[in-house]
Amino acid sequence: MTDTRFDRAPGDRPTLTDREEGTSNGVLVYSIGLVLAVILTATSFWVANTSLLWAPGISLGLAVLAIAQMGVHLVFFLHITTGPDNTNNVLALAFGVLIVFLVVVGSLWIMADLNDNMMLPAELMNLHMQH
Repeated sequence: MTDTRFDRAPGDRPTLTDREEGTSNGVLVYSIGLVLAVILTATSFWVANTSLLWAPGISLGLAVLAIAQMGVHLVFFLHITTGPDNTNNVLALAFGVLIVFLVVVGSLWIMADLNDNMMLPAELMNLHMQH
């Protein structure tokens, strides 16, 4: 007989047998999430202010820590797991990520196009500066 209490993802809800045994570990899950979030936040502040890292690698390090922070929040606080009862939540999250991606990429594309089309040619800029 295996103990199924520990055979779950951190955000999974307790099963019926877990509730009967009184092993509601919600506070433990939230505490672990809080500790991980605080550690990741402190690490990102350290990465941003240290001179021990290669300067171009700092932005990559901050991006990795930000993605890890999002993962901690999704699993430990929002309880987004891969369980069959979370399919709609995962699809809604994927759709939200798609919309944010489209808005950010579209905005950057529009701003780059406006910069190319609205900027004066270099010859006119130099002529204007000489007068």
